[in-house]
Amino acid sequence: MKKPDLVGFRITHRAMRGDVRRLATVTAELAEGRQRASAARLAALAGFVSRLCAGIHHHHTMEDEVLWPVLVRCASAEVDLSDLTDDHRELDPLLDEITAAAAQIGADRAALTPLAVALARLADLLDEHIAEEEKTIFPVIEAYVSGEEWAKVEAAVRKGADLRFDLPRIGQYALPEELAALRKAAGPVLSLLLALVRRGHERRQRLIFESA
Repeated sequence: MKKPDLVGFRITHRAMRGDVRRLATVTAELAEGRQRASAARLAALAGFVSRLCAGIHHHHTMEDEVLWPVLVRCASAEVDLSDLTDDHRELDPLLDEITAAAAQIGADRAALTPLAVALARLADLLDEHIAEEEKTIFPVIEAYVSGEEWAKVEAAVRKGADLRFDLPRIGQYALPEELAALRKAAGPVLSLLLALVRRGHERRQRLIFESA
């Protein structure tokens, strides 16, 4: 039986954790006046936060609605999803709180402080949740889920994804060997798409994370 290829999920997890932690840090520095909070920078920050929260919500919703039923069907005796599902329930109100705070920072820079606090909470929650998920669930997927079944899960996840947002972050967070494997599997179209979205992504990254 062909084993599932989990490299895409691993990169997605790494990108979520990395971006949220970086956003928590830079937002705290902006709130404390240690970095320059220009209008353009705050607009870019708010947009990035909003799209990231939407992506995290989509990811865990697909786990609840698509992946978890597959695991129950294929390996019900080997998996306990209750703690991970509880984490997902905790995520949604926090994602809503962060999205609402981000929408306010252009008009009220005092909103940077609660935004930084909420982002730090999200970063801690994701670190714990994803580490537990990869430790307990990934081995079960590899042992009990077929490659064909896993391909259906990935296809369902891609349907509602924001590819213009997700693709350049995959290029940013993938290890060289992971990116090479993805290019081999996807063919030249992946390199073309990455090239098309990279410049705008890098410009936004500089504006959000590198401004003095």
